[in-house]
Amino acid sequence: MFNLPARFIGTLAAAAMGASLAMSPASAADDTIKVGILHSLSGTMAISETTLKDTMLFLIDEQNKKGGVLGKKLEAVVVDPASDWPLFAEKARQLIEQDKVAAVFGCWTSSSRKSVLPVFEELNSLLFYPVQYEGEESSRNVFYTGAAPNQQAIPAVDYLAKEEGVERWVLAGTDYVYPQTTNKILKAYLNAKGVKDEDIMINYTPFGHSDWQTIVSDIKKFGSAGKKTAVVSTINGDANVPFYKELANQGIKAEDIPVVAFSVGEEELAGLDTKPLVGHLAAWNYFQSVDADVNADFIKEWHAYIKNDKRVTNDPMEATYIGFNMWVKAVEAAGTTDSGAVIDSIVGVSVPNLSGGSSTMMPNHHITKPVLIGEVQDDGQFDIVYQTPGLVVGDEWSDYLPGSKDLISDWRKPMACGNFNIASGKCGGVTN
Repeated sequence: MFNLPARFIGTLAAAAMGASLAMSPASAADDTIKVGILHSLSGTMAISETTLKDTMLFLIDEQNKKGGVLGKKLEAVVVDPASDWPLFAEKARQLIEQDKVAAVFGCWTSSSRKSVLPVFEELNSLLFYPVQYEGEESSRNVFYTGAAPNQQAIPAVDYLAKEEGVERWVLAGTDYVYPQTTNKILKAYLNAKGVKDEDIMINYTPFGHSDWQTIVSDIKKFGSAGKKTAVVSTINGDANVPFYKELANQGIKAEDIPVVAFSVGEEELAGLDTKPLVGHLAAWNYFQSVDADVNADFIKEWHAYIKNDKRVTNDPMEATYIGFNMWVKAVEAAGTTDSGAVIDSIVGVSVPNLSGGSSTMMPNHHITKPVLIGEVQDDGQFDIVYQTPGLVVGDEWSDYLPGSKDLISDWRKPMACGNFNIASGKCGGVTN
C-alpha cells in the first residue's frame, strides 16, 4: 500500500489513475528511435555518473533484443557534460534539437537538473531524472524516479532518532541546491520534533573538497556534549573518500557518531578501503543486497553485459531501470514517442522495481518507492537494517516548509499544474 502525504489524498481520490492517450504520429521518422544519455563521464561527478551511462546502454541493448519499441530499434546518443552545470544545458539542447532524441535520461546533481530544466520545458522534451533530490519542484517535462526527501532523508532521520537514540544532528553537505534545500527541510522537521537549534550543526563544503581535518574535528567536538550525535550526509561525488578517511584518522567510529549518507552507494564504495566506513549507514530505495529473484536476474544480466562480475549495482541504477521501463511502456501505450502523448500516458504506469514489487508513476511525476536503510559491510555491500512496510509516494512539496505545505502537483488534465495551492484553489505556475 502507498503511504500518501495527507494533503495529496484528496486529489488522488478525485480522479482515476488512467489518463487519456493522445495518439499522434510517432515523431521519430528514421529507422531508429534515438535516446539521449546525459551523464558526466569526466570531472568530479564521473565517479557516480559513468555507471548510469553504462546502465542505459545495457537497458537499450536488452530492449533491442526484445524488438525495440514500436517496431524500431533504439539508438543511444551519449554526450559528456563533464560535471559542468552550464554545459549540461548546452548538451541537452544538442540532444533535443540536433540529435532529435525522443527522451533524455540523465543528470545527477540538482545543479545540473536546474540547468537543463528550462531547455526541456522550452523544447517540450522529456527528462528522466534518476537520483534523489531536494523536492520543491515539479515539471511537466521531468519524471523524478529518484527519491524525494520524504522517501529518503526524513525516514533516515526517523530511524536514527528511534533506533540509535540520536539527539544531536550534524547536517553536512556539498554546497549546492540539493544539500541546502534538503537540510532546510530536515532542520524544519527536527525543530517540529522538538530538537533545538543548538543541537543542530550545519556545514557545507565545495565539490571535490579534500581537506576535512578541521571540519571533522568540529564534528567530533559537537558530538562530545553528552548527547548521542549523528551525521546526516548530503556530501556528493569524490569528496566522500577523504571525508570518511578523516573520520577514521580522528578515531570516529560508527558506534560513536554514525553517518547516514544519501549519496554513497555500492558504486562509490567499489575499489575503496571500506574499513573507515564499516558500520556507517546509507539511506536508499534499493541495495544490491536486496533478496529478490528479479534483482538476482538483473545482476546476472548486468554482469553478462558489462563482462565484469565485480561491477556493482546501486540505487540510481534501479531508478534508471524503472524510468526507462516506464518510458517504454508509456510510448507503447501512446503508440508514439511524441512528448505530449507520452506525458499523458505515463501517469499510472506501473513497472517492476528490483525489490520484488512495483513502482507507479504518480500524477506529480514522482514514483512510489520503498525506503531502505543499509549498514556498510567490509565487502562494500550493505546489510539492510530497515525497510518501510509499504511503498512511499514521492512528495514534491515539503509539508515542513511554510511556502510549500499547501502546494500539490497534478499533471493530469484539467488541473495540469505543478504547484496548485489547495488553500487558495489556484495554480501558482509551472515550476518553483
